[in-house]
Amino acid sequence: PTAQPVPLPTAATFVEAPPERLLAPQGLVELYERVNPGVVTIYIFGPADSTNVPLGQGSGFVIDVEGHIVTNHHVVQGADEIEVDFASGFKAWATLLGTDPDSDLAVLKVEAPAGELVPIPLGDSDTVRVGEQVVAIGNPFGLSGTMTVGVVSAIGRVLQSERQAPGGDFFSAGDLIQTDAAINPGNSGGPLLNLSGQVIGVNRAITTDSFSASGSAVNSGVGFAVPINIVRRVVPAIIQTGSYDYPYLGISSLGEGNLNLRQLEILRLPPETVGVYVTCVVQAGPAEKAGLIGAGACGAEQQPGGDVITAIDGQPVFSFSDLISYLVTEVGVGDQIVLTVLRDGVPLDLSLILEPRP
Repeated sequence: PTAQPVPLPTAATFVEAPPERLLAPQGLVELYERVNPGVVTIYIFGPADSTNVPLGQGSGFVIDVEGHIVTNHHVVQGADEIEVDFASGFKAWATLLGTDPDSDLAVLKVEAPAGELVPIPLGDSDTVRVGEQVVAIGNPFGLSGTMTVGVVSAIGRVLQSERQAPGGDFFSAGDLIQTDAAINPGNSGGPLLNLSGQVIGVNRAITTDSFSASGSAVNSGVGFAVPINIVRRVVPAIIQTGSYDYPYLGISSLGEGNLNLRQLEILRLPPETVGVYVTCVVQAGPAEKAGLIGAGACGAEQQPGGDVITAIDGQPVFSFSDLISYLVTEVGVGDQIVLTVLRDGVPLDLSLILEPRP
């Protein structure tokens, strides 16, 4: 059976996999042959009167028969011209419709013959589980059409986004999929797929302590992908308006892994405390309007006295990644949410209206 476009109430027409393809995992050879025609190589160039040597390269994939292609924001950042190369050898200049530095996504548009536009069906990243086998296809080190295999190592991870906050720090990108499938420079923007050949994420970054002679990061088995359900939210907005607004609380916290016993003792919190410790509250932000209390001025030394967020809309929050994942996947700008905080050992519910990130 052939995947058919399914209209959405937006400007995007994603392609969904028919139920028959979800009954059993496909062989890796068949999966590659079916999916690779929809994976593209991306080259970026400077001004037309400059060198014809690309400034950078990455990967992307076709999402519909109209010629929309998804890649990473950082792949096309700073480009004057963008070239898209298809698996068949066909090449085309692309138009950049817009980017989202918060999720590190970008949408391109190409004019190409219908036979070149082979959309890859999208999956559901909410169903992804740790241990699930996954496949990455992309352009590592310029080697187009490269396929690697691994497993989902973790879900709900948080990384620094590509957009700087007003105070100088960077906003957070949440709900990322961690994988040990080999991801290297040039894989960025390519698809992370399940064994049914559905895209479950957009490969974005790696964490490593190893670097090549040219200074490029080398795969260490810790890669990250933007979940496809965030793509489903962001891409239609980019196609319609060129951008996407993320909900904003206006707080800073200790982040991941900082509520160890020594930190808890310094902050005068019980050893069983879990949640998001609020270090500061941004002036005039949604959190301050709702009455959240931070431990001190933003940028000041950590000290006792901040609220601990333990739930959002009744959903338990055990870490900063839980909070960010909920904000980027479950709610939007203008929504009202309820934060449950622990203040001086007493639980308290606070309502606030989410605003767009400044």
